[in-house]
Amino acid sequence: MRVFVTGASGHVGSAVIPELLDAGHEVTGLARSEEAAATIERAGASVLRGALDGDLEVLADGARDADAVIHLAFRHDWMQTGDFAGAVASDLAALTAMGEALTGSGKALVSTSPSGMLALGGVSGRPGTEDDVIEGGPRVDAENHVIGLAAHGVRSAVVRLPPTVHSDLDQAGFVPSMIQIARDKGYAAYVGAGENRWCACDTRDAAHLYRLAIESAPAGSRLHAVAEEGIAFREIAETIASMLELPVRGIEPDEAEEYFGFLARFAAMDNPVSSARTRQLLGWEPTRPGLLADLEAGHYFRQPVA
Repeated sequence: MRVFVTGASGHVGSAVIPELLDAGHEVTGLARSEEAAATIERAGASVLRGALDGDLEVLADGARDADAVIHLAFRHDWMQTGDFAGAVASDLAALTAMGEALTGSGKALVSTSPSGMLALGGVSGRPGTEDDVIEGGPRVDAENHVIGLAAHGVRSAVVRLPPTVHSDLDQAGFVPSMIQIARDKGYAAYVGAGENRWCACDTRDAAHLYRLAIESAPAGSRLHAVAEEGIAFREIAETIASMLELPVRGIEPDEAEEYFGFLARFAAMDNPVSSARTRQLLGWEPTRPGLLADLEAGHYFRQPVA
């Protein structure tokens, strides 16, 4: 298949491109800069120049010319600098443009959502499942829009990613951010007792799921790229502290924003998630080390200090 990938030069995209190429697919990646274009070309894919925001015709053409679309791009930089609403709006606009281009084609469109929306949307006291649907809200509207395309001749699916998609490819996700915060503050922290859980998945295992999704996911599928259902946040903080040879301590909820910054709303989030339905549906089985083992491998701590 000819696959159009947005966010192709990013963290997950850097694993998705080789996953697709190794399976015999042709890949075209969206690039909004010369640096991104060079990264995509080095990976062996073709380049389509354009941006997630403002280049809707380019996105539509890229989708129309492909046999399948994987949408990974999101303006995380806007989110981190306070324009979350703008990032959300650009994401929905991009998906609307690509969805319209694919209407009636039967082609695959696989988009991305954060699993944390389940916790923020009220799923609590149990692991979230693929059957859990949130009525609306930031990023939820985009997910629901993509699922709705199944009724318009698009083989649409959404992959929900954990807050920690981890590996040596992860340069700017939540884990590197938490490590940098601990370095800056002189200690690693968790909120309250730190018993809230985060699900997790290795980057390359997640990339494998995206490939399976474009190849065979039924229209209207919600899929969970979750290898570990839930790891106590305290364990994550303790492992970071151990690797940095720093102390670790619990902080009060009202201290979270000062310590974690843009991560504050997620640091106390309880987000256990099951992937049982996804594994059964697509035969996906993650094989790589878990989050704590990945942290203990040391590569996160050899990255340049920001």
